[in-house]
Amino acid sequence: MNERAKSILTLAILGLMTGTASADVIKVGVIGTMSGPYALFGANYKMGIDAWVAEHGNKVGSHEIEFIYRDEEGPNPAKSKALAQELIVKDKVQYLAGIYFTPNAMAIAPLLEESKTPLVVLNAATSSIVEKSPYIVRTSFTMWQNTVPAANIAFKNGARKVAIAVSDYGPGIDAEAAFKKTFEADGGAVVEAIRIPLNTTDFSPIMQRIKSSGADTIFTFLPAGPPALGFIKAYVDNGLKADGVKLMSTGDVVTEIDLPGIGDSAIGMLSTYHYALSHNSPENKAFLASIVKNGGKIEDVAMTGVAAYDGARVIYKMIEATDGQRDPEKAIATVKGMKWISPRGPVSIDPETRHIRQNVYLRTVTKVDGKLINKEGDTVFLDQPDWALSKQ
Repeated sequence: MNERAKSILTLAILGLMTGTASADVIKVGVIGTMSGPYALFGANYKMGIDAWVAEHGNKVGSHEIEFIYRDEEGPNPAKSKALAQELIVKDKVQYLAGIYFTPNAMAIAPLLEESKTPLVVLNAATSSIVEKSPYIVRTSFTMWQNTVPAANIAFKNGARKVAIAVSDYGPGIDAEAAFKKTFEADGGAVVEAIRIPLNTTDFSPIMQRIKSSGADTIFTFLPAGPPALGFIKAYVDNGLKADGVKLMSTGDVVTEIDLPGIGDSAIGMLSTYHYALSHNSPENKAFLASIVKNGGKIEDVAMTGVAAYDGARVIYKMIEATDGQRDPEKAIATVKGMKWISPRGPVSIDPETRHIRQNVYLRTVTKVDGKLINKEGDTVFLDQPDWALSKQ
């Protein structure tokens, strides 16, 4: 951040800090993909937050909570940084939340300490994001969490020669590293590793490379939405599925939102992920019922909705602990080690890293009553925080 920007933020925060704990409204800025090809995932931020507010009210003590939404559209670090600065300086938000893409989160991180603003990450999944500022907490997931079990399961299911194909940005690089390290430690071999530009629309050349590699299994990570749909379509159309080449992915590639677009060719596909709409728990049933009561549709719910619902819980806890004061150190300290039962299962905030700790489930695409779902099977309990997994 340049000196002029720092000065603007400093003056703004000095003005904000003259306020008292009896302030009427505490504002929370939420930055998400509200338009464009990833719009439904951004809309889930609002669905999840609205569900939390409907259940718990819009006040913490005497403080009314106001959520202000801004549209990052897609991977655009400069725009996301500008939106964050506008929210901090002009709208005077006390907390930030959201961020779908890792590059956008990285761009915002330098603003946080200068402005004394905690950020709750609701999607962006690169492990190192939380290392960029002590004011960042994650309620989404990391690629290491979902990928280490994928590698173990692939080997257990007979995979020995794997081609890795991932999107060429932070989460994809994390997924590649996690899978390769784990799969090779189990005794398997990575015979091809392909990093795919985010703007790729023609995946046929990638499938030809995989065919030529002699891989018996593909492991892939791409952002949910158009990239995932395009990759799976090419996997089927280029005959890899028919040839018996298996596909293992993280859940981003086969989200419930995308399954209708993939069609029956998705049946039997395996993924490792921390949530499915079919998760059988009272908390998930209550969460989905709240979504519907507020006018949402269950078939539109994505993991970003659950992360936003949990993120609102974390923000309310911060506000309660600080009694509305701008005290980010106390706010962050309060939620370290915080535990609760989420719609996805038991979760906690790791006190050392500020990553979320959670179960990861093996899911199989299944057709039930004419509808494709991710059916949860075995649960993988992560006994270690994410930083320990990445250093094994």
